[in-house]
Amino acid sequence: MNASVTGRIHSVETFGTLDGPGVRYVLFLQGCPLRCLYCHNPDTRDPSAGTAITAGAALADILPYRPFLARGGVTLSGGEPLLQPDFACALLDGCRENRLHSALDTSGAVPLATARAALDRADLILLDVKAVDEALCESLTGFGPQRTLEALDYCERTAKPVWIRHVLVPGYTLDPHHLERLADRLLSYTCIRRIELLPFHKMGEYKWAALRLPYLLGDTPAPTPAQLEAARAIFACRGLTTA
Repeated sequence: MNASVTGRIHSVETFGTLDGPGVRYVLFLQGCPLRCLYCHNPDTRDPSAGTAITAGAALADILPYRPFLARGGVTLSGGEPLLQPDFACALLDGCRENRLHSALDTSGAVPLATARAALDRADLILLDVKAVDEALCESLTGFGPQRTLEALDYCERTAKPVWIRHVLVPGYTLDPHHLERLADRLLSYTCIRRIELLPFHKMGEYKWAALRLPYLLGDTPAPTPAQLEAARAIFACRGLTTA
């Protein structure tokens, strides 16, 4: 582990239960190239904000929690952790050296050449697939899906376990044709161990207001239980189990 590598973090969660298996220590790294309309952490976008810290200091804060992480581990999230590849690699090396399971929560929105080293080091990839349709993905995030899909293809070639995460946004991704196309695209991958269909929510809307950013989804409702069930059924009829 290169303990002297410095990165910038937004915050940490010492008892996370939503970002990978078991109880996890979650580091939210600063900086993100995407501009997702439904982002609930827009304050992580600026790569120059947050708190500077060395990988060694970050790991020193993690290790006292090791007894609680025995059946969980550490997750690097963001923001987009792959915007800080050297820092991410150092943290992942530290987890490996201390026998802590590691997960990398990423949109894959950086070139594969930049992402590869961190993808190789993580025990699990939580891959946030925004959309597989070019126009839809660009309207949601400002970028197309190519880099995300390249990361998924790389995980398939290297047999890296992947959890897919996909946010269901009414008027955007909560659409039968889109979900059918996504499910069909995911069918061929053997590296995928779990598919999470996450309902859109507006819990981060207040952050947009605090940052004086226009929030375009203010009138967008959360998916109904019936809509969520219909979305899961599209995957189920293809033999894909969703969470």
